[in-house]
Amino acid sequence: MSMQAFRELSAGNVAASVSAPEYEHLDDRLAGCVSRAVQALRAEQSPEGYWSYEFEADCTIPAEYIIMMHFMDEVDEEIERKIAVYLRSKQSQDDDGWALYPGGELDLSCTVKAYYALKLAGDSADAPHMARARTAILVRGGAVNANVFTMITLALFGQIPWRGVPFIPVEIMLLPRWFPFHISKVAYWSRAVMVPLFVLCTLKPAAANPRKVDVRELFTIPPEEETNYFPVRSILNRIFRILDRMGRGLHPLVPRFIRNLALTRAENWTIDRLNGTDGLGAIFPAMANAHEMLATLGYGPDHPYRVMTKEALRRLVVEKAEHAYCQPCVSPVWDTGLACLALQEADERADHPSVLRGLDWLQPRQLLDEVGDWSDRRPNLRGGGWPFEFGNDYYPDIDDTPVIAWSMLESGQNRYQENIERAAEWICGMQSRNGGYGSFDADNTYYYLNEIPFADHGALLDPPTSDVTARCVTFLSKLDRQRFRVTIDRALRFLYREQEPDGSWFGRWGTNYVYGTWSVLVAMEAAGENLRAPSIRRAVSWLESVQRRDGGWGESNHSYFDPSEAGRGERSTTYQTAWALLGLMAAGEVRSGAVGRGVAYLEQHQEADGLWHDDSFTCPGFPRVFYLKYHGYTRYFPLWALARYRRLLKQTW
Repeated sequence: MSMQAFRELSAGNVAASVSAPEYEHLDDRLAGCVSRAVQALRAEQSPEGYWSYEFEADCTIPAEYIIMMHFMDEVDEEIERKIAVYLRSKQSQDDDGWALYPGGELDLSCTVKAYYALKLAGDSADAPHMARARTAILVRGGAVNANVFTMITLALFGQIPWRGVPFIPVEIMLLPRWFPFHISKVAYWSRAVMVPLFVLCTLKPAAANPRKVDVRELFTIPPEEETNYFPVRSILNRIFRILDRMGRGLHPLVPRFIRNLALTRAENWTIDRLNGTDGLGAIFPAMANAHEMLATLGYGPDHPYRVMTKEALRRLVVEKAEHAYCQPCVSPVWDTGLACLALQEADERADHPSVLRGLDWLQPRQLLDEVGDWSDRRPNLRGGGWPFEFGNDYYPDIDDTPVIAWSMLESGQNRYQENIERAAEWICGMQSRNGGYGSFDADNTYYYLNEIPFADHGALLDPPTSDVTARCVTFLSKLDRQRFRVTIDRALRFLYREQEPDGSWFGRWGTNYVYGTWSVLVAMEAAGENLRAPSIRRAVSWLESVQRRDGGWGESNHSYFDPSEAGRGERSTTYQTAWALLGLMAAGEVRSGAVGRGVAYLEQHQEADGLWHDDSFTCPGFPRVFYLKYHGYTRYFPLWALARYRRLLKQTW
């Protein structure tokens, strides 16, 4: 924002300026905090120019890594030992199972997989920690109540009959686009996981399971006698269950040549998207399924595809001295974009050499000519997005793209102009009909598909969300508010419709309403919306109402289960405090008491290394199903908030 623009904003929205002595006092304290954080963040930049922090998931992913090794009979015993140490360390002492995030309640599916992984790794079923976990599972009705992905794993290991798994035949690959179900109608992560899974669920290979480990003790009724594998979720779900049974009964009548054609199509689809050592979709579940599919189709362990998929999976493992875990994916593009924005806010020069090294690393990773799955709905649109990971050519990320282009714009460097323009073109073209933006596709809103038996996780789709939409509005508004007025106005209407009655916005990719509200308020400011409008004042009031007594903000992932807990948690966190501060400052509240207390909280919790640290999980992968921790969020978000506060005080002094 220009000095003049900010003065105009201040005249309408902010009370009298602080006095010079007060500002100087604040600046002395802030300068030290900001300087230490800047130095620490720059020190973590890689020699190539990017930032990439650990990206930790709940215990489902590391458990699945052990399970995958035993399916393939490719057990790395040292990695297995270290992952087992990690899994044991995460078992709750309160309810004896594994939660989806620290402080959460036991999750049955995660607990079943962690138990099986530890037993595969050699833990005795009679060991105290295993006995406690087994009791916790049985008290909750047993493994039969686990989710679909867990049941597929159990079927592959011969622990349940295949009738306990939804009917997902490979012939789905032959369905026409107009059919109610087609792979183009689900989210990228769903199709990348499902296509190789179609092959596995059709050919039904038996896991190698070299140690012949079973978990029949996790069932209250013998799996062969169980009849209640699919509890009914809704009327539409009941209809889909009937169709599931009909399809299962008719499937043996499908001619072999049809099945072979479908198998070939699924095989080719997967191979086309193997994505080198970055992996299919660059996400662990899809990569593991592809690795297992190749083995099932007869590709030997020395085949280049098998070697490549195995290496892609191994690169996700974070190995420490005594423990290890598997990441769901890696986040270098996202981390680098956000780190650059934080450093640009902190430095009078938005083109500092460290920022330019980061942007120069990002520049060639823009997907300009590659045609990804997104083009299925936008066949005439040129590319212009960035992926989330090191490489993911088929799946550029609509959330990452405006962040990177925004930082390039802030740098003032002409060499990024073409990248910025192509990003804007692609973002405009990916807007959904309702004005919002999904994360990877446009108009991915076939909500009835969340009722199919396979979709008990409720995350089959990639519909438009407030946080992604807000990021797009922010960038387009900063680039040229008038040129993109039509696109911006449609997006703003979407955002106003999405506002909750209490004034907050839901956060799809960050926990939760604090994240969504920050994202939208920044967009409203960039778009030139009236910051005194009732909707924005409600958002400000909501943020102020959930500030904690210590001056910080902290929202638990439990708010995804219970929206009445929006904005609330057991304690404050530094990254959520930063989000709240950035949102309030965007709404013109730089000199409010709430902002002052929040800034003091961040100052007080900066550690000796210049950074902030927090054990909590920062976001859902899929709300209520799968949770994540961005280790970088405590590096750059608190810095960004403090630097923004300092800059705004300077501009209004």
